[in-house]
Amino acid sequence: MSAGVRYRMSVASRAVAAIAGGYGVAALSAAVLALGLPALFDMARSEAALTGTLASFLVYAVAAMWVFAARSAWRAWTGLAIAAALQGLLLLLWTQGGGGAA
Repeated sequence: MSAGVRYRMSVASRAVAAIAGGYGVAALSAAVLALGLPALFDMARSEAALTGTLASFLVYAVAAMWVFAARSAWRAWTGLAIAAALQGLLLLLWTQGGGGAA
């Protein structure tokens, strides 16, 4: 495979990571904040859902920027996977442990 094709595939992989992976991480962060804020700070559920949704826009933008700042597409995907796994674990603990509002 030539260097030009390899570069284009790396950029395409980063674009997919920024779009799909960033969306996944942002959606998980919205859910974690919506469940975690009432449990941690005694916030109203409606306010926590709104705060989580608004914060997810920032998370999505930062994730997309980080994907293109990472040294390689492999590191970008790995970073998104780690962030998603940690947030998924928190979400699972709050929903299964009865600590959330779900």
